[in-house]
Amino acid sequence: MTEELSRISALASRHIALGSGLEDWNGMGTAWTYSTDPNDEHDAVRERAGMFDMSPLKKVFVRGKDAQAVLDHLTTRDLSKLAPGKAAYLCVLTEAGGIADDAIVSNNGGDEWMIVHGSGDTMALLQASAKGRDVWLEFTDDLHDVSVQGPAALDILNAHCDNDLAGLGYFEHAPAVLFGHPCRISRTGYSGERGYEIFASAAVVADIWDKLAEAGVMPCSFTALDKVRIEAGLLSYGYDMTEAHTPWEVGLGFTVSASKGDFRGKEAVMAAKGREKISNVCLAIDHSDMVEGGETLLLDGEEIGVINSPCYSHRIGKSLALAHVRPGIAAGTVLRLKGETLQTAATVVGSPVYDPQKTRTHQ
Repeated sequence: MTEELSRISALASRHIALGSGLEDWNGMGTAWTYSTDPNDEHDAVRERAGMFDMSPLKKVFVRGKDAQAVLDHLTTRDLSKLAPGKAAYLCVLTEAGGIADDAIVSNNGGDEWMIVHGSGDTMALLQASAKGRDVWLEFTDDLHDVSVQGPAALDILNAHCDNDLAGLGYFEHAPAVLFGHPCRISRTGYSGERGYEIFASAAVVADIWDKLAEAGVMPCSFTALDKVRIEAGLLSYGYDMTEAHTPWEVGLGFTVSASKGDFRGKEAVMAAKGREKISNVCLAIDHSDMVEGGETLLLDGEEIGVINSPCYSHRIGKSLALAHVRPGIAAGTVLRLKGETLQTAATVVGSPVYDPQKTRTHQ
């Protein structure tokens, strides 16, 4: 573990035992690789069930009578429509309308909300939105997040849970007891499969992890996570979106509730609609392996884009990547990919390439 890591997962010993070097993400050691083959982990998620330690995501409770108003100012979605037990994926914007972060906000009821975010500037912007309001913010690393993803996830969890999770709709969540431990289970994930995130305290999460492994859920690394999320067309902050991009440019316009009241960056982001400088696309690359990332994309000799998130999908048998290109590049267009050591063709394909109707996550 490097000295820079300021956040410790209660699952760190499990990751080490599985061969992880506890690589850094968001200041917490996590498993970018295990001693198992990431292709086998990929198969587990698609065919049965795999689990990821998503605890490096930052969890913040927002409590008090102004909690909803604070989060409404912070985020792009109209949270008045979010009933207790519901959650929503959304953007946090800068004043200039760029994406400062993406996040999931959950309404826990009783003036308690939770926002889960990644590596962007959400906390600082949340504190600014909360200034002068009747609200209490609590960042917690005690609350861990184990994401169980795959077609068998429901049956495996239901066999050990006091709630019937079959009734939990997409982006719904509820308190539960799993393997005898209190937790909150959310029907969310980052895989393109039906899955569930288990939010549990440090005191019990290791036992939940062990019991899930005993039940046949395969521990999976972030290398496998990249494969499944790229197949599913899911973006990663810092790679596929940054402050330089608006939601319209990266396919997240659906998160912007234009009719709601004022929120940070609203005027700028609405003015930017229709003035997109880039578009987010998926590419199938003529290459037998994963490309490095950062390669230039050309059309008729003109530079028109860049590779952001690459992977090799052994299941599809293709080298894939999410990329930014100039607007208006249609599916089927063949581009030239140029890197330091590789030049080849890259074809724009529909995204997601896996389960394009999203029936596996939504059904």
